[in-house]
Amino acid sequence: MPLTAIPYQRSLIAVAVALLAVPLHAQEAAGPIESIQVSGSWLGSGLQNSVKNFAGARTVMKKEDIDNTGAADIGDVMRRIPGVQSTDNSGSAGSAISLNIGVRGLTGRYSPRSTVLLDGIPLAVAPYGQPHLSFAPVSLNNIESIDVVRGGGAVRYGPQNVGGIINFRSRSIPDAPGVSGDASFRYNDFGHGGQNRQYSAFVGTQQDNGLGVAVLYSGMAGSEWRVGSTEKVNDLALKFRYQLRPHSELNAKLSYYEVNSRTPGGLTVAQYNADPFQNTRPTDFWSGDRRSADVGYLNTLSATQEFEVKAYYSDSFRQSSLINAAKTQLTWQPRNYEVLGLEPRYTQRFATGGLTHDVTVGYRFLRERGDDNNYVQTVSTGARGATSTFTNSTDAHAVYVDDRIAVGAWRITPGLRYEHISSERNDLGAKSVFESDNNKALPSLNVAYLLNRSLTVFANYTTSFGPVQNTQLNSQTPANPLKPELAKTAELGARWKTGAASAEITAFKLKFDNQILQVPGTVPAVFRNIGATNHDGIETAADYTFDDAGALAGLNVYANYTYTKAIQDSGVSSGMDVPFYSRNTDTLGARYRVGAWTANLSTTHQSKQYSDTANTVAEAANGSNGIVPGFRLWNAQLTWKMPGKPGYEVMAGVNNIADHRYYTRNVDGNAGRMVGAPRMAYVQLRARF
Repeated sequence: MPLTAIPYQRSLIAVAVALLAVPLHAQEAAGPIESIQVSGSWLGSGLQNSVKNFAGARTVMKKEDIDNTGAADIGDVMRRIPGVQSTDNSGSAGSAISLNIGVRGLTGRYSPRSTVLLDGIPLAVAPYGQPHLSFAPVSLNNIESIDVVRGGGAVRYGPQNVGGIINFRSRSIPDAPGVSGDASFRYNDFGHGGQNRQYSAFVGTQQDNGLGVAVLYSGMAGSEWRVGSTEKVNDLALKFRYQLRPHSELNAKLSYYEVNSRTPGGLTVAQYNADPFQNTRPTDFWSGDRRSADVGYLNTLSATQEFEVKAYYSDSFRQSSLINAAKTQLTWQPRNYEVLGLEPRYTQRFATGGLTHDVTVGYRFLRERGDDNNYVQTVSTGARGATSTFTNSTDAHAVYVDDRIAVGAWRITPGLRYEHISSERNDLGAKSVFESDNNKALPSLNVAYLLNRSLTVFANYTTSFGPVQNTQLNSQTPANPLKPELAKTAELGARWKTGAASAEITAFKLKFDNQILQVPGTVPAVFRNIGATNHDGIETAADYTFDDAGALAGLNVYANYTYTKAIQDSGVSSGMDVPFYSRNTDTLGARYRVGAWTANLSTTHQSKQYSDTANTVAEAANGSNGIVPGFRLWNAQLTWKMPGKPGYEVMAGVNNIADHRYYTRNVDGNAGRMVGAPRMAYVQLRARF
């Protein structure tokens, strides 16, 4: 069922480790209070410039850092961030259409436990009703930075913020007059399977009259490492900024994203041993498109006041076609979504009693409308069965207030978020209506102590939640009144940063109660609030750049290590590990610059995983269950910048140098072993102007 959408023309495409021990000598002054500049947005430039003082575990990767990873997709980059695991146990694993990110042992299949944003706007097709990123309209080449707040941000952003907040920031409009931009071409060749090509282009200008414009494009065509895994991606955005006065501006973005991805699915053990790259499901595919628009107004009213408001709209379509085990029927699942959002916020700074307060009050209205459709097609005749249709609607209101209190070297931020959610699901065939109204208050407290200009110690306690989702509403009855999932997280950590070195360590504890889980063996599926898990761990990271005057000038080394213990705390599997997470993950690397050349060598590792709640070790013959072995991969990269023209560069590299064979498991209807990426060689050309 098509939904009414904002008119869009296809011609839019044309227009466009533990903390390093440091002896503390005389304590330095904590420094002046940070500017209020864009402090209303915790993921805006104000905080991005003061990550080291943030009262929680947080990592920002900028474009240069991203490029140095040699990553071909977002999942590759996310593996470099402490506490984050990128998993591929889904029907669209290894494809460009989905995003599978798990934080601190939370499930990573389609990233359902984190608030994932693009420029501060929810990325999911239905942030409340279907937060899963089975369709993730975002491309690596159009991203300027990745900001991962693993704790301490639940008041400002939600829902589904149990696994923190992940904000992808698109490339910015230039600030300087004139026209600037760049273009790149990358060719990826897999040692097994196929090849693909990635393209990107960016051009922007800032006019003297205050108008700034930028066009961003990223595309991909070719195939992945499995036979018949062809993909095509187009991602286009047109951004505007207009300076109204020296301290106020209007900004807007129009974007269009489309993807078509063939998904080979899982293999049995016998099939995998014979050829792990084969495709036994050549008819399976996922596809989708999204049209979106957002507009914002920002006014720094004075040195102590700031107001911001943004409105956004998206119209998304996604569908999948999956064949059954007998190869006799195709199941089609076309779905449509509309999201409309409005978010104003106001920040006021005032001083009283020796304290400085930054009080922010914000509100969000989110309106979701959509429909889920399902029908079966007989392969031999092409005949289609009856279509079952559900329509979904959610209206959600969220208000929040927090107060960042500065007293001496202390930064103390109490806050409260309140959510009111009304959802309805209508089964058109059975003429049944399922409704749910949920209210939840979410308090938090973040504390940071600026021990000196280099070292920040922090602690926080936050409450997070996940609302009842569309497909779970069918189980809503007076005897089974589903309630939102609730999690409580505590962190204690420290962050040290100087000009040449940085290090951080965070201990965390996450208690996730009231999880909505499917009752085993129920057909159709019945969901209840029966799940609880405990997540404990420690995250560490360190980075050091040697002095330019020393013998090791030009060398940078870095490392991170995360230990996570995520244990089920309810049901017959109580005391066992949560499926599809690794207790140990790490990244090690070195980068060396000499003249126009830069060489990178890095490695990532994850330990074993279980693929079911029972922690089954023995593998099933069909490959759908059993332990998932751990693995370590090595990557290398070499970059040359043209002397005299540093905007022109050639990059070449090899990922998975040893061609190590590893796999995960898909637990969808096309279950089985899913081979990971083999050795991949690539070359990339980039020109800036």
